[in-house]
Amino acid sequence: MRIVSLVPSATESLLAWGIVPVACTRFCERPELPHVGGTKDPDLDAIVELAPDLVVMCEEENLRPHHEELVQRGLRTFTFRIDGVDDVAPELARLAREACVEVPPLVFAPPSSGPAFNRRLRAFVPIWRRPWMTMSGGTYGSSLLDRLGVDNVFADAATRYPEVELSEVAARNPDVVLLPTEPYPFKERHRAELSPIAETVLVDGQDLFWWGTRTPAAIERLAAVLADLRSRR
Repeated sequence: MRIVSLVPSATESLLAWGIVPVACTRFCERPELPHVGGTKDPDLDAIVELAPDLVVMCEEENLRPHHEELVQRGLRTFTFRIDGVDDVAPELARLAREACVEVPPLVFAPPSSGPAFNRRLRAFVPIWRRPWMTMSGGTYGSSLLDRLGVDNVFADAATRYPEVELSEVAARNPDVVLLPTEPYPFKERHRAELSPIAETVLVDGQDLFWWGTRTPAAIERLAAVLADLRSRR
């Protein structure tokens, strides 16, 4: 089946299943594959010219007008909706059926196992800088942290990805600031800016935000980071 993937997480999962997309986005980090623009600005003409059997999209990462135009131009689409860890396995199974492949089901460790639940932590997770932005409770990243015994201090935000001031972050008194390496490319040098609020730890942004076949191992890797953090507290 000829598949165009407009979702980095889906591209990674398809490749893990042995399915090589005929094209993907520049954000999929697959330089060996043809690119058809980005998640928010795909080259729709190029996608149509590829005559794919299926275009894989995501409600959060792609735009509805692009989906509607692809459908109007006669292409078959598949759209993920991922709001939490519990959505990953059934959504991947749904894609597997659409792609006509048999894949093993994802298996997650029980959320209450291991050191992650010895003591819950309160975390601030910036996803952007200038302006500072974070995530609310209705997101995959927040759901994954909850599974690891970490409470998102902005879980009650009214918008999915709110802008915040550092004074507001400090007032919420997090135990830790988790700096993900994407979507904003936070690096070691950014820790000093946030360390007055709480201990600041760099984490793999793909493990925190890319869902799919990587999710079980990502949970284990992030659990190890958190276990190391807890051991120092």
